[in-house]
Amino acid sequence: MVVDFSILPLGFQFTSPGPIIVKLGPIVIRWYGLLIASAVLIGVTLSQYLAKRRHVNPDLLNDLSIWLVIGSIPAARLYYVLFQWSEYSQHPEKIIAIWEGGIAIHGAILGGVVAALIFAKLNQISFWQLTDLVAPSLILGQAIGRWGNFFNSEAFGRPTGLPWKLYIPPERRPVDLVNFEYFHPTFLYESLWNFMVFALLLTLFFRALSKKSPLKVGTLFLVYLVAYSLGRFWIEGLRMDSLMLGPLRMAQMVSLGGMFLGLVGLAWLYVLKRPLPDVVSSFKGDC
Repeated sequence: MVVDFSILPLGFQFTSPGPIIVKLGPIVIRWYGLLIASAVLIGVTLSQYLAKRRHVNPDLLNDLSIWLVIGSIPAARLYYVLFQWSEYSQHPEKIIAIWEGGIAIHGAILGGVVAALIFAKLNQISFWQLTDLVAPSLILGQAIGRWGNFFNSEAFGRPTGLPWKLYIPPERRPVDLVNFEYFHPTFLYESLWNFMVFALLLTLFFRALSKKSPLKVGTLFLVYLVAYSLGRFWIEGLRMDSLMLGPLRMAQMVSLGGMFLGLVGLAWLYVLKRPLPDVVSSFKGDC
C-alpha cells in the first residue's frame, strides 16, 4: 500500500524565520546565542535544585557552571573548526564567530569533562557525583540548543517527502542537492530524543531519592552516555553535514565510543559491584 503524504496537514513542514531575532544598528541578537544562553541558565538552575535534593551544596554547582562554560564552549568550537579547517583557513576571522553557529557537542562534552575533573579535584568532591547532577541539565540543554540549528537552517538530513519535512533555502543547500527543497529535520529528531533521555534521567533520579530504586554514584551520567549516543548514532546517519575523518562520520565513531564506555561503566558498577575510579579515593556509595 502506498501512503499519500500530501493529504496530511502542512503544519509539519518547518521553515526557519531566519537566524536573527532583532538588529539595532551594530547590535544583533541571534536565536542561536539566545538558545545557548537560555540552556545554560536553565541547566544551572536545575542542577542546583538536584544538588539540594542530594544534599550537596548548590553553590558548588554554580561555581562548576563557570568552569563548564569556560571548558566546554571553546572546546566545542575548536572541535568543529578543526574538522572544517579547509573552510576556516580561507576565512580565519570567522573562527571566533560562534554566534553564527558551528559548535560540536562532542567537543563540548570533552572540554566539560576535563573542566569537571579539575574542579572536582580542587574541591575534593566526587567527580561522578557532579556528573550525575549535571547530566540531566546537559541533555536538556542539548534538546534546547538543537533548535538553534533550525533557525540557522543547518544540521539537516537527506532530502525527504515526509510530512514533517524541513524547508532549506537554496543558499544553504548542498551544491549537488540545490534542486531539492525539503530535507529531514534532524534537529527535531535529536531534540525530541534528548527530551526523552532527559525524562528518563529525571525518573531515575527521583526513584532513587524515594529509595524505590537506589543508584550507584555515576549511574546517571553513564546512562546519559549510552542513551544519548544511541540516538545520535542513528540520527547522524541521516545528516548531510557530518564532520568527517576520511570516510568516517566522527559523531558516529564518538557515539560508539560513548556507548561502549557507558556500558562498561554500568557493568563495573552493577556486575562487578565496584565503585568507579574517582578523584576522591574515599568516596563511594549509593544515591
